[in-house]
Amino acid sequence: MHLAYVTTADRGATDRLLSAVAERLLAKGARLAGVVQTNTECADSSKCDMDLRVLPDGETIRISQSLGSQSRGCRLDPAALEQAVGYVTASLADRPQLLVVNKFGKHEADGRGFRPVIGEALALDIPVLVGVNGLNRDKFVDFTDGAAQSLEPDLDAIEAWFDSVANLRPAAE
Repeated sequence: MHLAYVTTADRGATDRLLSAVAERLLAKGARLAGVVQTNTECADSSKCDMDLRVLPDGETIRISQSLGSQSRGCRLDPAALEQAVGYVTASLADRPQLLVVNKFGKHEADGRGFRPVIGEALALDIPVLVGVNGLNRDKFVDFTDGAAQSLEPDLDAIEAWFDSVANLRPAAE
């Protein structure tokens, strides 16, 4: 099993890092599945719009919803997230070299979202790279039974991890 995660402290930094990782790996011909997130600041709010790009070259899905300026609730659109989950689940049949999941968030901590996809990929011997924030780290460690490898939040370190696990796996049929 090859499961790694990365955590950063700055807002949006994990999203930017995983997007850069995906771009670098795709540029060198890696077969990827999963999602990376782009955040777009909203001029009229302290919140941002959140979009998931389905890898390798799928559609972009807005997973945030506007709840109004006074809203304090979660802005995640669960239906849009599940749409992305469906696309990624289907893409595992193509036997990618790596599954990238932008975030092990509240939905995943509660057993939903990309959590089942992570388990399915690991059962298929597909390496998985996940972004994990501090709020959900303990639940992620519980979910993985401590088997996930923490990686430095560095593009070169993540690429080196990918190269090492890609070399351990048999070539795709």
